[in-house]
Amino acid sequence: MINNHEIIETIKMISEENLDIRTITMGISLLDCVSDCCDTLCEKIYDKITRYAKNLVSTGENIEREYGIPIINKRISVTPVSIISHACRDADYIKIARALERAATQTGVNFIGGYSALVHKGYTQGDKRLIESIPQALAQTERVCSSVNIASTKAGINMDAAAQMGNVIKETAYLTKDKNSIGCAKLVVFANAVEDNPFMAGAFHGIGEGECVINVGVSGPGVVKSALESVRGMDFGTVAETVKKTAFKITRMGQLVAQEASKRLGVPFGIVDLSLAPTPEIGDSVAYILEEMGIEKCGAHGTTAALALLNDAVKKGGIMASSYVGGLSGAFIPVSEDAGMIEAAMCEALSIEKLEAMTCVCSVGLDMIAVPGDTKAATLSAIIADEAAIGVVNNKTTAVRIIPAYNHKAGDIIEFGGLLGRAPVMQVSKYGSDSFISRGGRIPAPMQSLKN
Repeated sequence: MINNHEIIETIKMISEENLDIRTITMGISLLDCVSDCCDTLCEKIYDKITRYAKNLVSTGENIEREYGIPIINKRISVTPVSIISHACRDADYIKIARALERAATQTGVNFIGGYSALVHKGYTQGDKRLIESIPQALAQTERVCSSVNIASTKAGINMDAAAQMGNVIKETAYLTKDKNSIGCAKLVVFANAVEDNPFMAGAFHGIGEGECVINVGVSGPGVVKSALESVRGMDFGTVAETVKKTAFKITRMGQLVAQEASKRLGVPFGIVDLSLAPTPEIGDSVAYILEEMGIEKCGAHGTTAALALLNDAVKKGGIMASSYVGGLSGAFIPVSEDAGMIEAAMCEALSIEKLEAMTCVCSVGLDMIAVPGDTKAATLSAIIADEAAIGVVNNKTTAVRIIPAYNHKAGDIIEFGGLLGRAPVMQVSKYGSDSFISRGGRIPAPMQSLKN
């Protein structure tokens, strides 16, 4: 039974602490759209997406109004395009990307994810063609998001793919240079990608998923920060307990919205992703949570330990609130989208090296990081390989969403606007990794993979 105190508390979380549902994401299988004709494939893709998702945005808006809960984005994820295009010998991948864009525009969603390939052990012909097309696809669309999984704990790291993705990111940055290389903000490189992630740019509808599903991603760093203000000076057990209780409340709200959207749309409920996803709004910051724990500035010594506590407590609280917690679930550290991270990077408390250490314990990886536009492709590939190694060895999802900002240097500020925020351009190592990346092949899977 919900009492008056809980209602008032929830209203305060929404009105004063930036609590929101970050996204309702409808996952749609496109496996039955396969055709050996590209035009037919595109027509099937458009028809199926617009048929299933025609009421997604209006349903989300109705739930917002009726419950007073902000729902920031409505999104769609689809089966990785490289999979459904294999039979299409004349596949024009840019045409497929435009079909996804038209469907996203027609349904009114903010983003559509799934322009993706899974190449952690090797390439198919469809994978190769899709990855080569990514820069043009992202430059010619606004809502299409792309992801490539280059590594897994079971397979190791596909270093050929890591090398290629450095070049893909550089080309994407160049083709969208007139918009601060924003195309790179719609592209993520994964290790151990999950099939039910509702968050962009990495969302795709995995082949283990059903025909159609509703996944919800919640947020609420501001709520956690506010809760921790009441336990200043207390021990870490109290801190962890406070975060757990707060995560429970946040996840229950996500569960409510997910079930309501599922019922109204007639689509099965999938998972609640209880990630703490920050925004550029002051107060809605994961960095501020860490600083509330006692870190003077995010990036100082102790930051990784504080983030580990936060990530673990969020998961423990969330799994008590829902039997179907999934996605990435934890704490995101996207630099440009987090006011506290931006401040820390600008005063040089936070470096790429420290961020890499933090990704060992956060829920994803190096996210929304701007680097100088003249950063070499091999350096980008090496950054990707480092992050993939963390994911593979620790059997967790890691990712890189990095933006070599064309014509910008370290210390500049790149303005993206909206949820993407503003990115301080961070310095990379002056020493190269060209010979390492040029070796190619596959870094073998670690001992941890032998668990059968």
